[in-house]
Amino acid sequence: DGKVYDAYVIYPKSHTDEASFVEYFVYQIMPDILENKCGYKLCIYGRDIYPGEDTASAIEKRMQKSRRLIILLTHQLINCKEHAYDQHIALYNALLHNNIKVILLEMETIGTYEKLRESLRFIIKQQGTVKWKEQHTVHPQSSNSKFWKQVRYHMPRTPKSS
Repeated sequence: DGKVYDAYVIYPKSHTDEASFVEYFVYQIMPDILENKCGYKLCIYGRDIYPGEDTASAIEKRMQKSRRLIILLTHQLINCKEHAYDQHIALYNALLHNNIKVILLEMETIGTYEKLRESLRFIIKQQGTVKWKEQHTVHPQSSNSKFWKQVRYHMPRTPKSS
């Protein structure tokens, strides 16, 4: 299908205490579980987009080469406006072109979804979210936990399983 990545990961990019767990999750836990244990290939901003690249076009190209879009929902992502470019492009492609499936990971209890942009609320209404209910522990989570099983359910089939 010409795709390079199984999923492009969108997460809040900042340096608050809340973000430190999310970044640890994105850079350590997700690759350990999804890439090392399950055989997926993720595209993670900051790891797979290189310094000096035009960020906007690099994001767009990587998304086009991805089979899924994983968005980590946090209060910070909802309230942050300046890093929303990848979200805009992703949701535009997912909803208007219908060419990429979105997986929403609710990393903290969001409560009501009214602060979310309409496109995210639409996706939640269609398919819901996968809720991170694990304790925020330092050790990597088991790939057999309910959370990771739900994530894998939404992911494309890996070459290992086909």
